Formats: sequence, C-alpha cells, structure tokens
Amino acid sequence: MDDAMSEPVRTPPFAAFEWLLSGRYLRARRKEGFISVIAGFSFLGIMLGVATLIIVMAVMNGFRKELLDKILGLNGHLLVQPLESPLTDWKDVADRISGVNGIRLAAPVVDGQGLGSSAFGAAGIFIRGIRSGDLNNLTSIAKNIKQGTLEGFDDGQGVAIGRRLADQLSIHAGDMITLISPKGAVTPMGTTPRIKPYKVVAVFEIGMSEYDSTFVFMPLAEAQTYFNRPSDVTSIEVYTNNPDRIDEYRKLVTEAAGRPIFIVDWRQRNSTFFNALQVERNVMFLILTLIVLVAALNIVSGLIMLVKDKGSDIAILRTMGASQGSIMRVFLITGAAIGVVGTLVGFFVGLLVCFNIETIRQFISWMTSTELFSPELYFLSKLPAEVDVGETSAVVIMALTLSFLATLYPSWRAARLDPVDALRYE
Repeated sequence: MDDAMSEPVRTPPFAAFEWLLSGRYLRARRKEGFISVIAGFSFLGIMLGVATLIIVMAVMNGFRKELLDKILGLNGHLLVQPLESPLTDWKDVADRISGVNGIRLAAPVVDGQGLGSSAFGAAGIFIRGIRSGDLNNLTSIAKNIKQGTLEGFDDGQGVAIGRRLADQLSIHAGDMITLISPKGAVTPMGTTPRIKPYKVVAVFEIGMSEYDSTFVFMPLAEAQTYFNRPSDVTSIEVYTNNPDRIDEYRKLVTEAAGRPIFIVDWRQRNSTFFNALQVERNVMFLILTLIVLVAALNIVSGLIMLVKDKGSDIAILRTMGASQGSIMRVFLITGAAIGVVGTLVGFFVGLLVCFNIETIRQFISWMTSTELFSPELYFLSKLPAEVDVGETSAVVIMALTLSFLATLYPSWRAARLDPVDALRYE
C-alpha cells in the first residue's frame, strides 16, 4: 500500500491544475513585480511588432496596388513602336491587335513634350494625342472628370488637362491654355517653336500627382498636325485583361501586328520603380520582424527568472507527484499565453488601423498641422492599405512560432529540476 501511495499521480496533458498554476504565475505578487514587468514588456513588444508588421505590409501592398492601377490605367500594358518604317498603317495594325483574344484596347497615340501656359503661370507638360473613343475607354480618365465633359472631344480643338495642372495655371474648364512645342515649322532660319491656344474642355483627376500635373490629352488628328505627323503615330498603347499574363499577350500581339514592331511591356517601363518598391518592402519586413524576435527573447528571460523564483514551488509539486511533463507544460502555458495574447491583440490592432488608416492620417495631420503623406512625394492623394490574407497569416504564424519556441528552453529547464536542487533557488 505504501508503494501505491508513493507512485506519482498520472494526469492527462494540459490538465486543469496546469492551467490554474500558469494563470497564477501570470498574476505576479508584489515581490515578483519585476518578473511581471518583463512579461508586460514582452506582451507589448509582440503586440506592437505584429501590429506594425501588418500595418506596414498592408500599406506597402496598397501603395503598390494603387500605383500599379493608376500607372497601368493610363499607360498601356504593352507599348507597340514601329521598326524599319513609321506607323503609317496604324489603323490596320490597331484593328488587328484589337482582335486578339484578351486585348481590351489598342489605342494609337501621338506623344510629345511641351510647355503649357496661361496668364497666371507656365508648366512643363506631356501631350498625348488620342481618339475620343479610346479616351472614353480609359476608365481612369473617363470616370474621373471633375470639370467639363469629353463629349465631342474629336470634333473640336479642345484639350483635357489634369487637376493639378489646372490649379497650377489657375484655369478651369472653358478657359484657354497655350501649348508651346519646340518642334514647330521648319523655316530657312531654322525650326521655330509652335505656339497655339486651346480651349480646356475637361479637367480630370486620376489621384496620382505626377499625371495630374503633367498630362494633356488632345484629339489624335489635332496632335498629328501639331507635331507634324500627318500620316503616322508615335506608338500604339495596348491594354490587356490580365497584366500578369503579359508574356503570353506579347507573343500574340507580335504575330497580329503583321509588320516589324518593337514591344515594351509595363514591367520594363516601370522596372526600376517597382523593383525598388519590392526591395524596400522586403527590408521593412526583416527589420520589423526583429521587434517580434526581441519580444520573444524577453519571454525567455522572463520565464528563466520565473523558474528561479518558483524553485520551491517546483520542488513541492514534484514531491506531491507532478511529473516532469506537467512542470514543463505549466511554464510552457505561462510563456505561450504572453505570446498568443500579444499576437492576437496585435492582429486586431493592426487590422483596425489598416481599415481606418486614411482617417487616422487625416486626424494626425490635423493635430500636428503637418502633411504626413504629401502627394508630391508619394504620387498618391491618399494613404492606401491593402491587407493580404496570406501575408497577414504568415505574420501571425511567425509570431506564434517564435513565442512557442521561446518557451521551450525555460520550460525544459524547469522540468529538469529535481526536488532537492530546486530548493537551492530559494
């Protein structure tokens, strides 16, 4: 009977008393206040790390998505340029490319740089000649007309300009803008600049400051005359249904063109910008991951101190029959609770900020009387945030994994103490 009483009591893993002890250790008494402070900082570190990672990654994703939508909404996914001879057959080439399955629009354009001026100022501009039907199919323009209308765009000699350019020149729809091109008429005295006034029929606002402050759309026929290209165009902007399948469309467009052409896709045109954005995004992820890692190391130090402080408790539990596994699970639950709760709170805080980030930005800007997200610097008129489910899940799983790994060594060390050695920690 004595042998039976000396046998340890077997309890199932994660029994109620293990959770009870873990909860008691998380509620430190006055003499254990320092351990509680370490646990609190560990919780805050993990919470802030997870929330910051989610917010930063969402903003970077939103920034990339907004820029991609706006850049590809105005510029084609494929730029078809002539080889060997000018694009005098641009109508036939555009029609053949438009017939390719998956091609949404093939718009012939005439591009040129110039100077726009009014009685109130002048600014460098980018002039694009385009047909009215093609311009109306560019939803980034057609759905963002702030003043005037695009009706009858091809019939007159009016132009559509960006909102920031209109503000810079202090003009509105119905006013006149003077366009100056360095490539004008050729005379015996040389090439003279071409200066011609145009009526502003529409003012658009894409939301990307670089485009809103420089682009001027002109009827294609008028642009051909203005830039001395009566029978050809500069290029054909091709818009697809899926920009990610650009390699497939590139081959089909080359075959459909029926003449020598040179093609540049959207990745090549914007490679430097998007590569820099991707590098910045990856570096930010690595840097912010260190916050979670430091918080996890705080869990290690806090648990080691807790194990030392609870040496007598461990000795009593072992004497009463608690197994090494039970002791290990008690401290495993204690440390993991900090990580799990910190991760979940950080997750909800991160989502809350992401879904209200523009409101928060405007509030902070109002409080500090500063511009936190200048459109001139960041190209966009508002702060975007796009929460990616896969990335957010990866952040949460990473934080939980680090939290669990941080508890293994202190828990194992607590389980290895025998009743006699554990008393030495007192």
